[in-house]
Amino acid sequence: YDHDEMVNLVDSALEFWLTSGRYTDEFEKKLAGYLGVKYCSLVNSGSSANLLAFMTLTSPLLGERRIKRGDEIITVACGFPTTVAPAIQYGAVPVFVDVTIPQYNIDVTMLEAARSEKTKAVMIAHTLGNPFNLRAVKAFCDKYDLWLVEDNCDALGTQYTMEEDGSEVTRFTGTIGDIGTSSFYPPHHMTMGEGGAVYTDNGLLNRIMRSFRDWGRDCVCPSGRDNMCGHRFDRQYGELPLGYDHKYVYSHLGYNLKATDMQAAIGCAQLDKFPSFVERRHNFDRLKAALAGTEDKLILPEACEHARPSWFGFLITCKEGTDRNQVVQHIEKMGVQTRMLFAGNLVKHPCFDEMRKNGEGFRVVGSLEHTDRILKDTFWVGVYPGMTDEMIDYMAKTIREAIA
Repeated sequence: YDHDEMVNLVDSALEFWLTSGRYTDEFEKKLAGYLGVKYCSLVNSGSSANLLAFMTLTSPLLGERRIKRGDEIITVACGFPTTVAPAIQYGAVPVFVDVTIPQYNIDVTMLEAARSEKTKAVMIAHTLGNPFNLRAVKAFCDKYDLWLVEDNCDALGTQYTMEEDGSEVTRFTGTIGDIGTSSFYPPHHMTMGEGGAVYTDNGLLNRIMRSFRDWGRDCVCPSGRDNMCGHRFDRQYGELPLGYDHKYVYSHLGYNLKATDMQAAIGCAQLDKFPSFVERRHNFDRLKAALAGTEDKLILPEACEHARPSWFGFLITCKEGTDRNQVVQHIEKMGVQTRMLFAGNLVKHPCFDEMRKNGEGFRVVGSLEHTDRILKDTFWVGVYPGMTDEMIDYMAKTIREAIA
């Protein structure tokens, strides 16, 4: 960040429009334009974005395709919990399948086995910027008329080439499924401190997600603007009195997930810089080249086919005979931060204790062999674009020392 973010933040603060306002409108238009989608809704976090994306699919306005309690959502246990939490909190059933190594994304050969008559959607993340096999997952969803939600929180700027009508078309991840989500928490590709976004090309889904985001209301007037439709006091809604104020008619049991305009002001400046932030690719490529020759002890990451990832981090899996804990402790001691692949295996965490004890609330299809391997042997290091070549080389040297 530089003076641009500071000027925007001060401008927003002096204007003192504390809820969403003109900067929010600007950010939503800019991000939609960058991604090439019709609709974008700014929210207060990436986790809220996932909540909003999922809850949108529960709306009665979707008819038979709506997700109801007891319906199933295909996903993976190896990832961040808030990709899965909204389904569980609502009363849907996550169906977990394994992932592959070294791509660290869903094993698409398990999709057919995971499907049942209750399956309504697939909701999974692009792991650390590396997209899952969108060709296979999208074809599966189209075959069975399932919703596809792309958790794009770690992958903003990633490109993927789809085959459409006999030709190849390159799109940004998050725009290929029905709904995409992003996070703007500080470690992500761009930031506004806290913040997130949900985007889609589907007008009905956009209308529903706006309702859920804004208290569940039926009215679409933005804050500070009333009666845009001209029918605020002359319509009948459900069993309400004729002419009941449309600003207080609720079509969903929603939330308040809006961001502030001060957050959006920072985001606008960040988005102007954003294409340069994808240069994490340089750091990723340099680190991988510097670790060449360590494959006897480490499994290095590989990009998904048909993809140009916007890397969020560099995943490493220790082979048998190489102890991850010892490696990580040495690296940390030398001043290089490490992270686990989030939950590793979510179903082994305390939040699943009650469900495991009761034998209900989720399903596992096949074994989670690779997921458990990741839980035990995998870690990652950052490729933040502000790192110099010297920093990347030092990281590689430190990792080599740790496995010597």
